[in-house]
Amino acid sequence: MFDLKKATEILERTPVILEHLLDGLSSQWIMANEGPGTWSPYDILGHLIHGEKTDWIPRMLIILSNDETRTFTPFDRFAQEKASEGKSINDLLTDFKTLRAANLTTLRKQNISAEDLTKTGRHPDFGEVTLAQLLATWTVHDLNHLSQISRVMASQYSSDVGPWIQYLKILRG
Repeated sequence: MFDLKKATEILERTPVILEHLLDGLSSQWIMANEGPGTWSPYDILGHLIHGEKTDWIPRMLIILSNDETRTFTPFDRFAQEKASEGKSINDLLTDFKTLRAANLTTLRKQNISAEDLTKTGRHPDFGEVTLAQLLATWTVHDLNHLSQISRVMASQYSSDVGPWIQYLKILRG
């Protein structure tokens, strides 16, 4: 069962984890991806920033609003390509940390009740979704992308680990 307090424990740690993991690394770690059409840690961080601006909190506020339609704006999963242009990894880390802190402040100010968690909004692809589902997805979305960053970084040494690859599930898909 969804627990907002437990979810917030993850949401507030993600910027710190990313900062410790990515700050000061060479571009070979930051810009590497898994091939055409895949994302680098830099791209993933840009995607997380875009979500902070346009997804989680704006959709939460729609659900909690008096708007009868409570319909979400579609989310552009690739907006980071243009939005991150010309920014350093440190710029992105700072932006993400600042946006997440502000979003967590907004989340806490809502004093969300158990009844609020059952309120619904309309997702453009999935139809009716609850606030609990949205907030649970925000949490798992963070964990998913932390895992993705680790996998992308690990893949840089996939041909270098030799026979140990049999023990490294992250490299075997």
